[in-house]
Amino acid sequence: MKSISIVTPCYNEESNILEVYEQVKLVFSKLDNFTYEHIFIDNASKDHTVSILKTLAKSDKKIKIIINSRNFGHLRSPFYGLLQAQGDAIIPLVADLQDPPQLIFEFIKKWEEGYKIVVGVKPKSQERFPMSWIRKWGYHFISKISEVTLIKNFTGFGLYDKSVIKILRTIEDPYPYFRGLISEIGFPIAQITYVQPLRKHGFTKNNFFTLCDVGILGVISHSKVPIRLATLAGFFLSALSLGIAGGFLILKFLFWNKYPVGIAPILMGMFFFASVQLFFIGLLGEYVLCIHTQVRKRPLVIESERINF
Repeated sequence: MKSISIVTPCYNEESNILEVYEQVKLVFSKLDNFTYEHIFIDNASKDHTVSILKTLAKSDKKIKIIINSRNFGHLRSPFYGLLQAQGDAIIPLVADLQDPPQLIFEFIKKWEEGYKIVVGVKPKSQERFPMSWIRKWGYHFISKISEVTLIKNFTGFGLYDKSVIKILRTIEDPYPYFRGLISEIGFPIAQITYVQPLRKHGFTKNNFFTLCDVGILGVISHSKVPIRLATLAGFFLSALSLGIAGGFLILKFLFWNKYPVGIAPILMGMFFFASVQLFFIGLLGEYVLCIHTQVRKRPLVIESERINF
């Protein structure tokens, strides 16, 4: 029988862990031709998540647990968990149940048809309007400027053949943008749409800054457009400044006593160009930060404990 690895990253999810475990177990009780393992990778939770997982692991050897030594963030820990899976196919599944476990049936069906990558995309979400709108246009913007065709409304939820995971293991990226890496591989991708439900219990651990982190990482990792825009903007704004300065000079010479230069246009110009410079310096800093992260080559995660491996 083929084996499936379910990988669930978690952090302070004591109110959801038991339910996601039960739902996955129910799904595989209906799949007679498959065995499975359910890997939970805990990002140093401060609530009772770990104790609940350990209780489950004692009674069910299909439950495997990785406990991180500290919180390694919302990108590194889930990616590390995928690399530890040994199944013929691997399915990342978030602990908050916003990715429906029932889609596992459809993922496996597409996988058996020959697709090595099957992803769930959420063109609609029950999330509140401001955040859903921001996410939608964020996906649209990143996909438009990316050098590869990125999948819109894709969070990483899907099924990946073990050959895909083998490729990911060769990519030494200490801060990976998983959604982009899947598109970089280039295999045909089957897409299954679903409406993302609201979180049932607890509160999301993603805030505005984590969402910005993911968005900026997506742009920096897969597009040269912003830095090229900075170069072009510098050229055109320099030409524009030179033209305006020349125009002011000519007008002053022609109407020396009638044309006051004034302090207002000078201040407006200074503030405008200062803000443009700050923006592009920040953009350049993001690329430098990305390079700095790569060259340090620090481990994705440091484990403090493994159970049932």
